[in-house]
Amino acid sequence: MDAGIVPLLSTLLGLLLLSTPGTRGANPALVARITDKGLEYAAKEGVLALQRELQKITLPDFTGDFKIKAVGRGHYEFHSLKVQDCELRGSSLKPLPGQGLSLAISDSSIEVKGKWKARKSFLKLQGSFDLDVKGITISVDLLLGSDSLGRPTITASRCSSRIYDVNVDISGKVGWLLNIFHNQIESKLRKVLEKKVCDLIQESVTSDLQPYLQTLPVTAEIDEVLGIDYSLVEAPRATAQALDVMFKGEIFNRHRQTSPASPTPTMNLPEDSKRMVYFAISDQAFNTASRVYHQAGYLNFSITDDMLPPDSNIRLNTKAFRPFTPQITRKYPNMNLELQGTVVSTPLLHISPGNLSLAPQMEIEGFVLLPSSTREPVFRLGVVANVFASLTFNNSKVTGMLHPEKAQVKLIESKVGIFNVNLFQAFLNYYLLNTLYPDVNGELAKGFPLPLPRNIQLHDLDLQIHKDFLYLGANVQYIRA
Repeated sequence: MDAGIVPLLSTLLGLLLLSTPGTRGANPALVARITDKGLEYAAKEGVLALQRELQKITLPDFTGDFKIKAVGRGHYEFHSLKVQDCELRGSSLKPLPGQGLSLAISDSSIEVKGKWKARKSFLKLQGSFDLDVKGITISVDLLLGSDSLGRPTITASRCSSRIYDVNVDISGKVGWLLNIFHNQIESKLRKVLEKKVCDLIQESVTSDLQPYLQTLPVTAEIDEVLGIDYSLVEAPRATAQALDVMFKGEIFNRHRQTSPASPTPTMNLPEDSKRMVYFAISDQAFNTASRVYHQAGYLNFSITDDMLPPDSNIRLNTKAFRPFTPQITRKYPNMNLELQGTVVSTPLLHISPGNLSLAPQMEIEGFVLLPSSTREPVFRLGVVANVFASLTFNNSKVTGMLHPEKAQVKLIESKVGIFNVNLFQAFLNYYLLNTLYPDVNGELAKGFPLPLPRNIQLHDLDLQIHKDFLYLGANVQYIRA
């Protein structure tokens, strides 16, 4: 069966619920909040899908015997009942605090066409009829949870459907048949339709939606080194105003096990409902990525002469380095140099209202490449760089760019006498601004993926910077396959 209710909940819950083993009770590094506006859109999409499915339902034949004074005893049959049209008008999807969601549909109608036959002895009559079912109301409670592995669960805990008005138009002058319909068939038809509606919803939740959520990707790749864990730290939390889905949001090294991250601070989310959905991303997520890079040595760098542009005025050999340290050629004539940069500690991203910054601290050690293929250290420098960052996001990921200020250099040790720090600082800044940072920005442009399943697109994007977290707002569009 085609999933009648799946577009509703894949728009709403499938939008956000991804699963891998998680740590219960931990503060999430990523929270997705669905507002009333988002729930309203999800209800609209779901009702359209439910309309299409209701037009596919089959209704049973109704047969029986009758006895009418003017006609006598006979047998009737209402058959070939087909839904011609279905219109679900009023709908609402509201949080059910502490449980999940409540879907209500009202002021709806279904049109049914069919045929009838009546037989008394050798006399046979037949014709067609039109059935107009009005005043349909549907109410469904959806329980949200998570299993022992941190994967999402959903069940329809309660479903009720009511029909308040049934009108029939039977062809031919057979008023007695109309009486049979109202006396014997109408109540049966009400019960059948009411049960069909709830059976359709229950089956879709159990057979389509739950497996759909369970098979969503459990992790997402950021690049060849990093992955992100989108496990739930607890069941989705419904409040009076919104539905919050809390993800672990932990960055990890895809190739080796890393030590656990420090606890994520609590994020105090603003009461903003202009967009359908908001993503709150803690600075902990970005800093965990930085920590993984640092532990794996990916933040370190090496500069050799062959890495410099051919037209560079400065070469990495002892002769060209005389302006930096005049005595180097006395001890090491005509030898190549290598500069080894090491990030001293994990550079942390600081998020404050309207501002993103970090101040990586590095050490750069200079080595002479000896004829024996060994390296001999000759100087060591300390470097502090103040860097501002900008972030943007599109319909699937967050991307970033670094905007560095000039790095400040100080001499820690020199084994070759006087060292011109200011001149080296100018050389280093030229390399950082023209080579290293562009390479880093190229990696940042690959982006930080948001937890989105198939057929979901974001638009009307809004980026806010709060203390210790980013707040990304967007409207949602479900793209029908």
